Amino acid sequence: MTSREFNQATGDAKTAARRGPVFVTNRGQPTHVLLTYENYRLLASGSLSLVDLLGATPGASEVDLPLPARDELAQPAQLG
Repeated sequence: MTSREFNQATGDAKTAARRGPVFVTNRGQPTHVLLTYENYRLLASGSLSLVDLLGATPGASEVDLPLPARDELAQPAQLG
């Protein structure tokens, strides 16, 4: 759903979120994901992953989520 659609139909977005994550886009790029509070808590607790949640969502395989390619290696964090 686009940002404009989300702003004009927040109730519809909340209803759709009961069926699975709702991706909000801005100029064709995903910017936000709307989840039910229950699904958010499951994600935050670690008992459910976003992959699990998307796998249970009808039509999730049709979502285009372009991710930039990364070629640099992760560096250890320097704390303190």
